[in-house]
Amino acid sequence: MTAAETVTAADATAPADRGLWRAELGHTVRLALPMALTQLGQITMMTTDLILIGRLGDAQLAAAALAHTVLFAAFTLGMGIVSAVAPLAAQAYGARSPRMIRRALRVGLWATLILGVPMTLLQFRGEDILIALGQEPAAAALAGRYLAGMAWAIVPAWAFIAVRNFMGAVNRPEPALWITLAAIPANAAVAYGLIYGAFGLPALDLLGAGLATALVDAGMFAAAVWIAASRRPFRKFRPFGGIWRPDWPLLAKLVAIGLPISGTLLLEYGLFAAASLLMGRLSTAAVAAHQIALQTAALLYMVPFGIALAATVRVGQAVGRRDPVGTRRAGFVAIALAATFMGAMTLVVALMRNAIPVAFLGSEAPQSAETMALAATLLVVGASFFITDGIQTAAGGALRGLNDTRVPMLFSALSFWAVGFSSCLWLGFATGLGAVGVWIGLSLATGAYAALLVWRFRALTARGYLPAVPASV
Repeated sequence: MTAAETVTAADATAPADRGLWRAELGHTVRLALPMALTQLGQITMMTTDLILIGRLGDAQLAAAALAHTVLFAAFTLGMGIVSAVAPLAAQAYGARSPRMIRRALRVGLWATLILGVPMTLLQFRGEDILIALGQEPAAAALAGRYLAGMAWAIVPAWAFIAVRNFMGAVNRPEPALWITLAAIPANAAVAYGLIYGAFGLPALDLLGAGLATALVDAGMFAAAVWIAASRRPFRKFRPFGGIWRPDWPLLAKLVAIGLPISGTLLLEYGLFAAASLLMGRLSTAAVAAHQIALQTAALLYMVPFGIALAATVRVGQAVGRRDPVGTRRAGFVAIALAATFMGAMTLVVALMRNAIPVAFLGSEAPQSAETMALAATLLVVGASFFITDGIQTAAGGALRGLNDTRVPMLFSALSFWAVGFSSCLWLGFATGLGAVGVWIGLSLATGAYAALLVWRFRALTARGYLPAVPASV
């Protein structure tokens, strides 16, 4: 080939490559948007429940918060395992193996039932658990009443996640969003009726709030099953065929992938719980400012979380196609998309740093001036935290598409606790930076974790690593 021919070939290849990257970006955005909106819908329902419970009184609202500490660990354990349905089903979709897609959903539902029964029973001992943890008996009793209703939500909520992951893996996440949007007003109506005795329903206060959540979750799962079984394109996969057939090898693989996801989530959320406790040692204003900044971060987090779910699907599909170049491209597109979005949102938050605390506390609250000023400062300090949190979320999703979850769990222990917690403790107290120091520590934790995950994904894909896809037997 002559030099002129070489230049011409290179010029032709560059636009083609750019076209592939643009196409990947389009696929990721189309998947991520409904997934992120679904998560925002879930937060809306949780917020509605808290508002309705808050009208019962401070004691009931505090009891609901205590109940969630018991519920959270149990729910996260199963959520991580069920999340492994997404990479397994996406890899099968990429490999054009409908039987394997069905198997992935089947073992996800089996895991839901096997783990869900003991976790449900555990919630009925919530009052005893909280008393053992040193809580006041009266508060523990109220929390136990709430958990007696919430316990029934665990299995249908996990099962809905499993079906939702199946839908996303075959590039159709929209029905899960439609179901969630329909559930928001239904949840508000059922919760209001069962809490306060409206619409001819019994007034069950906290028990009613928990039962309402369980009923709505069951309804969401039933709707998802109906759509998956009867509507295109899902029905061609016969998603519930042979649902009672044991599939122990694939179930073991699901647990092997999903259990480290649960561990990672618990390690990460544990750091933020510990940060809240550290704020409590500083001042009431520090606790309130921390919660405002953290809630803002949680709302922003839903978009990178949706991007991460899309990254798992896109990377998993490329793995199924045995396409190492497509695998690498899918992951880096998701990481860049999350970083870009969070960078833009960080600028917005910085510009609105004084208005955001007012939205939480109200403008006519002179006693909250210290809290609002500190919250505005934390929102600026959190600029790097927001960006790195988005990057680590997307990178983690990409690695899950490669079935790589154990090493990221080790990275999370190192980043969140060896780096993060020690930094929060030292900067917050030894240096006298207080709440600002704690948030710098959180930024260092997410920064370290993001760097390690991106390095891990880059290292694996640079050598063309592709995990084995289970045979569709």
